[in-house]
Amino acid sequence: MSDDHRIRRLVVGDITWLWTVRQRVKPHYEDCRLTLSLYPEGTRRRLALVFRPSADRIISNSYFDSGALIRLPDRTYLNLHAPGTVRRLLDAATPAIDVFASGPVIEADGWPYFDAVVTA
Repeated sequence: MSDDHRIRRLVVGDITWLWTVRQRVKPHYEDCRLTLSLYPEGTRRRLALVFRPSADRIISNSYFDSGALIRLPDRTYLNLHAPGTVRRLLDAATPAIDVFASGPVIEADGWPYFDAVVTA
């Protein structure tokens, strides 16, 4: 059994990012969410990309593998436990870090960054 809650490291240039994936399961699927949290090492700032299910968006909730994100109807798939996926999402979200730099936690809807990653 793997430890999907461990803190992982991702080095981008001179910055070492720590990242985790958390799944919040509720009785109603529409209340569930997957959160990718990225922390620049040595700071208290955090970027949280939140993925919630919708009519054409699926998140893992016991049926798919942990960390799975699926966009319908084209069935585009990403897994938040893959370092390459996290790197591409971080690159896509970097402008949001600068724009929303008002507090220690930057929480953003992750689906626009998903779209940016898969269309690039």
